Amino acid sequence: MTQEPIERPQPEPLARVPWVAVAVFVALAWGLAWLVMLPMWRLDPVAAATMPVGTQMLLQLLPSVMMFTPAVAMLVVVFVLRSPRRGRARFLGLWPLRPAKRVVWFIVLGNFGPMVIVALALGVATLLGWFTPDFAELSGFAATLAASGTPPELARTVMLTQLAVIPFAGLINLLPAFGEEIGWRGWLLPALRPLGTWPALLASGVIWGLWHAPVTLLGHNFGLFDWRGVALMTIGCVFWGILFGWLRLRSASVWPAVIAHGALNGVAAICMVFTMAGAPLPMPLVNPLGVSGWIVAAVAIVALAATGQFSTQPSLAPPRR
Repeated sequence: MTQEPIERPQPEPLARVPWVAVAVFVALAWGLAWLVMLPMWRLDPVAAATMPVGTQMLLQLLPSVMMFTPAVAMLVVVFVLRSPRRGRARFLGLWPLRPAKRVVWFIVLGNFGPMVIVALALGVATLLGWFTPDFAELSGFAATLAASGTPPELARTVMLTQLAVIPFAGLINLLPAFGEEIGWRGWLLPALRPLGTWPALLASGVIWGLWHAPVTLLGHNFGLFDWRGVALMTIGCVFWGILFGWLRLRSASVWPAVIAHGALNGVAAICMVFTMAGAPLPMPLVNPLGVSGWIVAAVAIVALAATGQFSTQPSLAPPRR
């Protein structure tokens, strides 16, 4: 009688942190981000006002181009440094998408979860007196549209259109969100996972937050132009990175994190729509990457941790042969 060969569990693609690859990945992602945004830093504000409209529009696209720099860094470490050497699609969470039901449900959660958190964060900001809403007239958004030259009779149509596309934000922003997530949660988080789940989540969140410095120091997100904006963004990215990382690790797929990132980008500025005209809008407190977002995200993270959600992670090992 022939004895059947014993199938042994396949090892994880990375048994320990590939520190050289991590260093190269971070250096490339950060360095390319600064390189992409260099024209904005060298721009003379006086000269910018006289630039052709087409040139101004191209410059405004640079932050979107910057979102693909983690993907470029990923390609280098995967195909040049060969980290990992096998099972790359599975390691990155690209494929296989199974069990399909689990992946689909986490994609749905990734799409609507950020919208709920942002809405709750806006509620927290309102209760704490940081945000003055105008849900009936949307007067702040109407004033912004009027200042940009939008005819008053079209203002409400524009506002309703903005609100109508919110449920589809994850899909609308899919491509640039993928440019980031295939790097942060696709490669970096699994690469750091031998450190342990929580150290990997925290370290990848800090790296992600500091990567935003080229745009954060230009006043993006918080209207601050110094270290305070970078600090706020880094803390915000740690909180949101833990949530995106949970989607990634819990589903063994990068796609829920991609959708969640796209959804967050689509609703992050919703406070601008609902604010009352003339009311103060302290972005460090009201922005979902700011303090109100930290509060709600922290509650969600504690709830997930308390229910053992971070300890349940499918293997990233390649399928058995």
